[in-house]
Amino acid sequence: MKMMTTFFCFVSGFFLFICQFSCDMNRPEDSTNQSIHYFPEDEFEAWFGGPDYYSQWSNGPSSDSGYFPIAVWLQSPRNAAKYKAIGINLYIGLWQGPTETQLAELSASGMNVIASQNSIAINSTNRYIIKGWAHQDEPDNAQPDGKGGYGPCVSPVQIQDIYKNMKSTDSSRPVYLNLGQGVANKEWPGRGSCSGRDEDYPQYIAGADIISFDIYPAVSQRQNVSGNLWLVAYGVERLRQWAEYSKPVWVWLETTHISNPGVRPTPHQIRAEVWMALIHGARGIGYFAHEFEPGFVEAGLLAYADISQAVSEINHQILSLAPVLNSRMVVNGASVRSSQSDVPIATMLKRRVNSTYLFTVAMRNAATNGTFNLKNIPEKATVEVIGEDRQLQITNGVFSDQFKGYDVHLYRIQY
Repeated sequence: MKMMTTFFCFVSGFFLFICQFSCDMNRPEDSTNQSIHYFPEDEFEAWFGGPDYYSQWSNGPSSDSGYFPIAVWLQSPRNAAKYKAIGINLYIGLWQGPTETQLAELSASGMNVIASQNSIAINSTNRYIIKGWAHQDEPDNAQPDGKGGYGPCVSPVQIQDIYKNMKSTDSSRPVYLNLGQGVANKEWPGRGSCSGRDEDYPQYIAGADIISFDIYPAVSQRQNVSGNLWLVAYGVERLRQWAEYSKPVWVWLETTHISNPGVRPTPHQIRAEVWMALIHGARGIGYFAHEFEPGFVEAGLLAYADISQAVSEINHQILSLAPVLNSRMVVNGASVRSSQSDVPIATMLKRRVNSTYLFTVAMRNAATNGTFNLKNIPEKATVEVIGEDRQLQITNGVFSDQFKGYDVHLYRIQY
C-alpha cells in the first residue's frame, strides 16, 4: 500500500445476532460447511467467493471454512511471530524479495505469504508457505517516472499479460492484485491520466484471482476523505460489483499515523472500519502497519500498545466467527430502522447450524437508535450483547439498542 492511499468505512454500531432455532430448516447446504441450515423462504445475495473458491488451487489459501485471511503488508519476517500472536495469518509482499532467507524465517514462524513470483520463490524448499503470487501494488495509480515525477497508470492490458505469464509459470496458486484509493475516492488525482476511468477497473480485475484496495480515512488529509469511514464499505461494494461477484474482495485498513503526524486512528475507528468492510462483503482484511511521519517505523502496528491490543482482539473475534463469515448472506431475514435518517444502519444476516447471525453497523459518526425486526424468532428470547455484560429484551422478533458514533455491538439471541 502506498502512503498516498486512504481508507473510509461507515461505522456507528455493529450488531451480531446469534439466534438458536429448534425448527427444521431445509435449504441447500453450503459446501464449505455442511452444518449450515436455512429457512425455506431465505433469499441470498450474489455469492462472491469463500473457502470453496480457494480449493481450485492446490497451493492456494486454505479452503477450510474456519480460515479467514487476516494479513499485514510488506513487513519484515523477523516480526512474524509477533504478528501471529495477534491473529495475523498472512504476509503480503516482502521487501526486495522473496529471498530464501525471508521464506525460511517465515516458515520457521508458521506464517504464510503472498509474494512476488521470482525464481527463488518458485524453487525454494520453503515454497509451501507461498499461497499466492502478487502483482505490483496499485497499478491504477500514476506511476513514478524515475525523474521525480509521475507518468501514466499501468495499462490493464499489461496487468492481464503479467497475469497470464504468472499463471503459465505456476497455476497452482492464485494471483493477487491490490488497487489504490481511486476505487472509493472519485476525486483522487493520484491516478494521473487514468483519473475518472472507472471502466478500467473490471479490466484490472480480469488480471487477478483475488483483489483488494486501500483507503485510509481516519488519517487522510484530503477534505473529501478525512473522517468518512464509510468509504471503506463503498470501495468494497464497488469492487464486488466490478468483479461481478465472482472473485473475493479484500481490504486494507489503517493502524498508524501513516503520513499525518497529527492524527492516529483510534482502536474504536479501526474496529469500525474492519466490521464495516466485513458487513459489506469483504472476504479478507489486511493492516497497513507502516508509519512515515513523524518518523519512519516499519512495524508501527506493533509499536503502539493500544493499537496492537485492539487489533489482536478484533482478529481473534473474526477467527472465532470465520465459519459464519464464510457462509452465504441471507438478504431477507431482517429489517432495520434508524431513529436518525442521516445515520443509516447496514445489516448482514448469516446462518449456521441452528443459529442466525445478524451483523449491523451504523454508517456515520453520530448517535442513533436502531430497531431490528428479525424473522422466525420465538416469543421468548433474550438478546445477549457479547462482550458488554448486558442483555436486551426481544418481543416478536423486534428489539432496539442505542449506538454512539461508529459503535460496534455483537448480539446473541438465545431461547
